[in-house]
Amino acid sequence: MSATAEMPYFIRPSVQLEREEKQAAYRAAWAAITATLEGETDELVKMVTVNCLLKTHLPYYYWVGFYLVRAPDKLVVGPYQGTLGCLHIDFGRGVCGAVAASGQTRIVTDTHALQQGKEHIACDPNSRSEIVLPVRRADGSLLGVFDVDSTLEGSFDEVDQWCLEKLLADVFG
Repeated sequence: MSATAEMPYFIRPSVQLEREEKQAAYRAAWAAITATLEGETDELVKMVTVNCLLKTHLPYYYWVGFYLVRAPDKLVVGPYQGTLGCLHIDFGRGVCGAVAASGQTRIVTDTHALQQGKEHIACDPNSRSEIVLPVRRADGSLLGVFDVDSTLEGSFDEVDQWCLEKLLADVFG
């Protein structure tokens, strides 16, 4: 795909929220996720629900999904909403692979400023910023990473990081 690829008809461009709007959207999403997943233990059901309800409530989410650990030092695409995601990612490669290797959340203001193929893997050229978080089970094992992309530069900040880290720990931890 070229850097000027058109968005598919079923995908909307991102709409940025102000800080207070973002916090309110996360509260609404969190309430919906908590109510929907009450008593749920299946990881796949949890992932699908988290994707759907976050994408529903946060209009700057262009792509949202999980990459799952399926082999030593390798991620494979898991449940997601958006355009086609990368199918396989080695630990240490791209933002998702770096987060899987380090266990640390990463916010990228402009994905196009990163070295393509090493620091960033451009699955969709419309993605301009992203946040990637490690997802751990209650026993501490790495389930995978949670990746959110926006078509706008600078969509993600400490509000996203705090809310998503807490939400993922509550849902999967």
